[in-house]
Amino acid sequence: MYKGTNASAGIGIGKAAIIKEVEMVIRPDKVANGQTEVERFRDALSETVAQTKALAEDLATKVGEKEAEIMQGHLMLLLDPMMTGEIESAITGESVCSEYAIETVCTTYADMFASMDDELMQQRATDMRDIKTRMQQVLQGVKPVDIASLPENSIIVAKDLTPSMTAGINPAHVTGIVTELGGKTSHSAILARALEIPAVVAVNGVMDKIQDGDSVVLDGSEGVVIVNPTDVQMAEYTAKRDVFLQEKKDLERFIGMPTVTKDGVHIELVANIGNPDDLAKVLQYDGEGVGLFRTEFLFMDRTSMPTEEEQFEAYKKVAVGLSGKPVIIRTLDIGGDKEIPYMGLAKDENPFLGYRAIRLCLDRKEDIYRPQIRALLRASAFGGIKIMVPMITCLDEIREAKALIEDVKKELDKEGIAYNKDIQVGIMVETAAASLMADVFAKEVDFFSIGTNDLTQYTMSVDRGNEKISYLYSTFNPAVLRSIRNIITCAREAGIMVGMCGEAASDPMMIPLLLAFGLNEFSMSASAILKSRKMITGYSTEDLQAVAEKAMSFTTAKEVEAYMKEFVNQ
Repeated sequence: MYKGTNASAGIGIGKAAIIKEVEMVIRPDKVANGQTEVERFRDALSETVAQTKALAEDLATKVGEKEAEIMQGHLMLLLDPMMTGEIESAITGESVCSEYAIETVCTTYADMFASMDDELMQQRATDMRDIKTRMQQVLQGVKPVDIASLPENSIIVAKDLTPSMTAGINPAHVTGIVTELGGKTSHSAILARALEIPAVVAVNGVMDKIQDGDSVVLDGSEGVVIVNPTDVQMAEYTAKRDVFLQEKKDLERFIGMPTVTKDGVHIELVANIGNPDDLAKVLQYDGEGVGLFRTEFLFMDRTSMPTEEEQFEAYKKVAVGLSGKPVIIRTLDIGGDKEIPYMGLAKDENPFLGYRAIRLCLDRKEDIYRPQIRALLRASAFGGIKIMVPMITCLDEIREAKALIEDVKKELDKEGIAYNKDIQVGIMVETAAASLMADVFAKEVDFFSIGTNDLTQYTMSVDRGNEKISYLYSTFNPAVLRSIRNIITCAREAGIMVGMCGEAASDPMMIPLLLAFGLNEFSMSASAILKSRKMITGYSTEDLQAVAEKAMSFTTAKEVEAYMKEFVNQ
């Protein structure tokens, strides 16, 4: 039995299909005619672009537009004139072959992305290496690994799976994925979850432990891989798989059911989205609205600022699609950790404590914030839009943001443009400062939404991307739990709605505590909604008070987590 990281839930049973890419030798071979070699590069680039478009279209059909965006991101990289220009300059300036020019330029970009603190940018490094390899394969006539034609009941075993490889998987034939490298947030893991294929990643030395054709069982929920299982183990995991699939089917009965606890407390169960195309999944899983629309994705993977009109259309699409249900849209949350050349952001020494989010937006009201506020207000005429301001640390920031909103309202009145005059404005409570001042902020805004990912990071002074100190990053830490309880209490006392849009909102061990604390709204990935509804409707908030009291009596995260695990598993 081997342990790895649980990347995509479910039980996979099948025969190992070892995936190894053909190794290419890239040498700095000299070319006689630089211009002829540039044409050779351009032909390879065109072919790679065509392959990528086909993968994106196939992925959009298989799982949806949101997942296809990963391959759309590859297209943006391939068509980046700065990068292609550098490759062509290397070919003509150094008289080297296309393969070597691609190697040097793409590796430089990949290393730059890999060195960034932001997880999204680190994924760009993987994407860059993927397109580098694919262009070189075209140039050398090397056929990429044909994952699409694997036989039924295949368990893919690989050093790592690139996004393009994962995008080519036929889910009807692949029952599981095991890799040596990768993590939960890697693009290949995201695609595995979208394709609903169980996956375990970061299994150390797995390529030396499994032979082609070996019988393999993997538990993507627990991060376990078993090679050539015994009859007893095979029977155990076959039963587990049947239970998992039956539970998944059983969740369908919660579609259309109100999210109400046993003692009659109504809970708003909503979804986190990154763009309008995610709406399909929200409706599929019967989300009661959107608790977080991350608008930064409208600003990324492009060469210029999105116009007011482009933003308006995106916000309007979600508002109309949800037919009046609440849509909380977070204003731009971006900083020096994101590579957005047209914004001209200097790299911060510590981007998570730097010039970002509301600090950036208030400083650049005219070119960034005002157009976004105008677009949001205009779109509010078409549905239940609410405005949420991120990373608030002091009262002056939210007052200045609200003043700008009032100013834009007057502009729209003069222009005769419709908007919701009673639009709600709230804040994302994700800093220690906002938590400590929650009673004061609750009198200034219409709602709170707790961002547990950052609240945990800032409360514990832990960079959540740093593996060496990741043991400190736990929402179950008593300091974080006290903070969450205080925020909810202050909101309830002020009579405003309080929600949560961080990972903790869908954590089965956190849900009982959050219900006991009095959380009104739970926002999560659309795919987690039905499972959370099933849990919530099975609890009584009154009965959970004693559970919360006991949990809050512990002094370490491990004690709290162990207690909550035992309670949930009863």
